[in-house]
Amino acid sequence: MMTLLLIMAAQFHASRHPWATSSAAAQCGTENTAFKPGEFLYYDLHFNWKFIWVKVGTASMSTVMSTYNGQPAYRTSLITRGNNKLDNIFVMRDTLLAYCSQDLTPLYFRKGAREGRRYYVDEIWYSYPKGNCHLKQHRIEDDGNSVWKQSEYQDCIYDMMSIFLRARNFDTEALKVGENIPMPISDAKRLSNSWLKYRGKENFKMDGSGEKYRCLVFSFYEREDGKNHELLRFYVTDDQNHIPVRLDMFLSFGSAKAFLRGYKGVRSPMASRIR
Repeated sequence: MMTLLLIMAAQFHASRHPWATSSAAAQCGTENTAFKPGEFLYYDLHFNWKFIWVKVGTASMSTVMSTYNGQPAYRTSLITRGNNKLDNIFVMRDTLLAYCSQDLTPLYFRKGAREGRRYYVDEIWYSYPKGNCHLKQHRIEDDGNSVWKQSEYQDCIYDMMSIFLRARNFDTEALKVGENIPMPISDAKRLSNSWLKYRGKENFKMDGSGEKYRCLVFSFYEREDGKNHELLRFYVTDDQNHIPVRLDMFLSFGSAKAFLRGYKGVRSPMASRIR
């Protein structure tokens, strides 16, 4: 689902954006005020089929307390499943897993994805030697071939899951409409040239339930082949939780949307809900 989540990230100049780090020599983590262990989010996926929006699957995301190498850590997982209607167009079976320290420093990432006829696995192990961010990367290709790679950066680097947890803790009041936010996100092969654009605030009414939320709106862009491509536009609650309630995905084979269907175990009251 474009990973629900290519969601939010930034490396800003610290004087303007106090949540950012200028290099991995500084902390790659941040204080968590947005979520707590035991949070579960549920989504319905819809696809535009011949001008009609059809439900084509579900997604669920959970965060629990666990351990990694003997130390307390958040374990976050995201599962997306297309139904038979989507299978006729594009098979989608994604399972993502990430471990982050209690201050949200990335530790490990794994993605197992069946996308169309292709299945692959991505893994990243993080370490921080001499203040740098070191990535040990592993991909299992569709033909079973394993590809290993190691990369090291002065800046903090994230994956599609750890960036979501970190970004939910941004001080969004510091953002200006139209502002671009660089996003250093890597998979097992490459570091993407990508960024967020802040579009301001909108009220969004959920279909079916009729619930209305005050939202912050962002677009996710990636530059490829000399062109900028908007891949995702998403709406997150304008409160302490910063939960995505709507995602518009611009895919190579059409348009898709995800809508929040339910949640439990959130840390703070949903103050963005409009009664």
